[in-house]
Amino acid sequence: MSTDDVRERAEAWLADDPDPVARAEIRALLDGLPGSAGELADRFAGPLTFGTAGLRGRLRAGPNGMNLAVVTRAAAGLVGWLSGTGADGPLVIGYDARHGSRAFAERTAEVAQGAGRAALLLPRPLPTPVLAYAVRALDAVAGVMVTASHNPPQDNGYKVYLGAGLGGTSGAGAQIVPPADVEIEAAIQAVDKLAAVELGGPGRVLGEEIIDGYVHRAAATLPAGPRALTVAYTPLHGVGGDVLAAAFERAGFPAPHVVAEQALPDPDFPTVAFPNPEEKGAMDRLLALATATGADLAIANDPDADRCAVAVPGPDGSWTPLTGDQLGAALADQLIRRGAPGTYATTIVSSSLLRAICAARGVPYGETLTGFKWIVRADDDLAYGYEEALGYCVAPGLVRDKDGITAALLVAELAAGLKAEGRTLADRLAELDVEFGVHRTDQLSVRVDDLADIGRAMSHLRGAPPATLLGEPMTFEDLRPENDILRLSTASARVVIRPSGTEPKLKAYLEVVRPATAATLTGDRAAASEAVAALKDETAKALGLIPHSGTV
Repeated sequence: MSTDDVRERAEAWLADDPDPVARAEIRALLDGLPGSAGELADRFAGPLTFGTAGLRGRLRAGPNGMNLAVVTRAAAGLVGWLSGTGADGPLVIGYDARHGSRAFAERTAEVAQGAGRAALLLPRPLPTPVLAYAVRALDAVAGVMVTASHNPPQDNGYKVYLGAGLGGTSGAGAQIVPPADVEIEAAIQAVDKLAAVELGGPGRVLGEEIIDGYVHRAAATLPAGPRALTVAYTPLHGVGGDVLAAAFERAGFPAPHVVAEQALPDPDFPTVAFPNPEEKGAMDRLLALATATGADLAIANDPDADRCAVAVPGPDGSWTPLTGDQLGAALADQLIRRGAPGTYATTIVSSSLLRAICAARGVPYGETLTGFKWIVRADDDLAYGYEEALGYCVAPGLVRDKDGITAALLVAELAAGLKAEGRTLADRLAELDVEFGVHRTDQLSVRVDDLADIGRAMSHLRGAPPATLLGEPMTFEDLRPENDILRLSTASARVVIRPSGTEPKLKAYLEVVRPATAATLTGDRAAASEAVAALKDETAKALGLIPHSGTV
């Protein structure tokens, strides 16, 4: 794009941007030409695309960023699409504590009101699961959650949920799926001048009763039972702290010990390099608190509290974070032991352990593509769903999405019950390993500078798949044209490879299963870990990855 083209696009944007601060930001870049040409070109390379995860991007002026103009256009497109469906009901809107979240939520309410649709605004920054709950509880036509979940502090996002009238039984209060995302994107692109978008009043701000309703029903998902448990907890500077504390109190658990420096919402996330409990170092302060308080369990939510991370203590006083697959299997096993009826679902990239548990226990099993928008639609009669990225839907009738609050309650119930028997969550995981074999999972994630490298790696593997993995004959499945996914399987190992849907990454999900006995479990686990490390090396070679392709 030439400098003249960038200038022309920027001037046209300035004439329509309703935010004086954003206009000043673009004007300063225009005044800085030609030195600012690269930055302007990036901001005007194209608009943020509205996909199945809604919008997500950096907070900055211009069409390729999250700002008031982009949100106004998105809200107008969404409200227009809703009108076109003929569906009745209010639009309920939630927001987290990130920079810009409240302003974006309030603008969405004004756009809805201006179009004649009632807007209901959650009373304060709250977890994403509360918004998903509110869509169902208030019989809303749809919901909007302004959040970027566990992204860096310079990002924000915009997620859309559909009500029962548009989403059906399994999609009521769930994230949108095709073709709704494509249709909404088209409606957004059809919005002409923002000056022509009519703005109404602020809508109705809901009272605390919507939060009380969620907390009451979340606590009610647990049966009566032991509650003596010491928990260390962090909301990672996010919005989960108050709601989780209220839910624990309502369910009868002692108040968790909370990491003081991370207890209150802070959009800058000052104590962590990256506000995601999966990232190295993110749980360091939590584990230090867990050690200092003699905790039985350490729990972390991500900033919008839709994910839940757990660590367990070892006999030597060290702490071990559980993988999403380990916790996912343990929570499923707990619900099955309770007799919770329905289908237990996960995705094609998660561990095969859930399938084995369901087969042994005689309960229905479902498997979907990646993403909670698919997991919660695995069956109308869903009992439970999880994904390996620390997401768990443990009460689908309450929240048809991943929910880090109810997941934390369920793991606390499990741990308290085991503690009353003189056992631990680590003991339960050992039982599962002995019964079903050690299911060791890992991930090979390759970030690229050139997106074409991803296509080349996938083509390389399609053209020359290996005959064996870990010395065993290999079955090769290509899921095209429906999905750009490759699946490699042997008697004891599995690899699922796909491009990331949100980042410039190629991802391979690895699993090795090894038999185990109680007497040899330590060695069996070590052998499984060695095997999955070898599988990672073989997968990298099979993809033809070379050093400059990215960082593994």
